[in-house]
Amino acid sequence: MGVWGFGDASGLRVVDTPVGRIGCLICWENYMPLARYGLFAQDIDIYIAPTWDSGDTWIASMNHIAREGGCWVLSCATAIQGKDIPETFPQRDELFLSDEWINSGDAVVVKPFGGVVAGPLHQVKGVLFANIDLDAARDSRKALDVTGHYNRPDIFHLEIDRRTMPPLTFIDNTTID
Repeated sequence: MGVWGFGDASGLRVVDTPVGRIGCLICWENYMPLARYGLFAQDIDIYIAPTWDSGDTWIASMNHIAREGGCWVLSCATAIQGKDIPETFPQRDELFLSDEWINSGDAVVVKPFGGVVAGPLHQVKGVLFANIDLDAARDSRKALDVTGHYNRPDIFHLEIDRRTMPPLTFIDNTTID
């Protein structure tokens, strides 16, 4: 069971860095097409997707995002075994076997337009390395630019409200910051 709260889109931004234009969605935010579109529309080169998710379906989703967005996708995941849980954790030995994989990790790097170039690190704790060619991202968007010529701006429009919003508003319109 998850608990979700309202937020705002003030941080839904791609950032210029010396290594390219980088943006990020976390965990299952990556399954939100409008949030992805919000990053794609900012000419993202490197899309970072930290997550708890893993497995073939997640890796397929990362391939889809790379193809859809014409960007590099770096998905880092949590590779954790029972023995990684602190011994002081209540009932650790009853809950987890020492060699049990609680999460298999599956860190992966996917090239623009899809295709795994590094990883996945399945049930491996390590650092994943890959060389990234920014021109590959920019070139892939020449063929399929989901926010440009292929977008159908004549019929579709996305507006992102980037105003900072209070985390809680009461019925009498007072807020807690």
